[in-house]
Amino acid sequence: MSAALDNFFFSYQSLIFAVGINGLLALSIYTVLAVGQLSLGQAAFMGLGAYVSALLTLHLNWPFPAVLLAAMVVPALAALLIGGPTLKLTGVYLALATIALGEILRIVCNASDFTGGALGLSGIPSKTSFTLIFSLLALVLLGFVLVARSRLGRAMEAMREDEVAAGVMGVNLPAMKMGALVVSAMLAGLAGALNAHANSFIGPNDYSFDQAVTILSFALLGGIGSPFGPVLGAIILTLLPEFLTALHDFKLVVNGFIIVVAVLFMPRGLLVWRIGRIG
Repeated sequence: MSAALDNFFFSYQSLIFAVGINGLLALSIYTVLAVGQLSLGQAAFMGLGAYVSALLTLHLNWPFPAVLLAAMVVPALAALLIGGPTLKLTGVYLALATIALGEILRIVCNASDFTGGALGLSGIPSKTSFTLIFSLLALVLLGFVLVARSRLGRAMEAMREDEVAAGVMGVNLPAMKMGALVVSAMLAGLAGALNAHANSFIGPNDYSFDQAVTILSFALLGGIGSPFGPVLGAIILTLLPEFLTALHDFKLVVNGFIIVVAVLFMPRGLLVWRIGRIG
């Protein structure tokens, strides 16, 4: 039995790691959606975390815990830098502004020899593990559950339902939006670092608009009633292509069709359950 499990884990290690990492990315987009913001900068923040962690490991040989910390701090600083002007925007305008961040990162990484140019960085040491990835995912999920059961979670939900009314009730809207963007950037940076050290390779096109849309689809499919919804969406959308492998070139078509059907007939997502509150 143990040998069978070892063989299964060896065969599907990359897929299992991807489930956990995409779960963190799903919680990253959930953070901003939970306060009623539509930001598509998570792929760029993920890329920042990935490049920072890879460069610190390859060139300075930093210990892995310090690398993970740096991969969260740098995207957080970037979020603070862009948060001031962009968070005054709402809806599709904010989405467009944050898409531009990803394009800037892609162009800079393509043009710089320091980041490996268009070929990216390879030979990144594999330092992640099943225990590390899923322990971090469980820890972050627990944090979101505690927040959802608190007054802070109530304020976030009020912002999502009616921002004007939440402001009238005394919710500090600018601080809440900035806090959500910074936390979202830190989670995406953490996921980027774990992904870089799981795959041993990163390239500028890994963090393009396509990746931003994929991260958003996790939340759209799973729902944002609770943090478990986006994680469920990430699990399904990560595993679904594997189950459709037999369809070869048509698997992406079927994959997209399933997402469209789910969004049309379940606009609040697959998991509409909400966490009860205390206090």
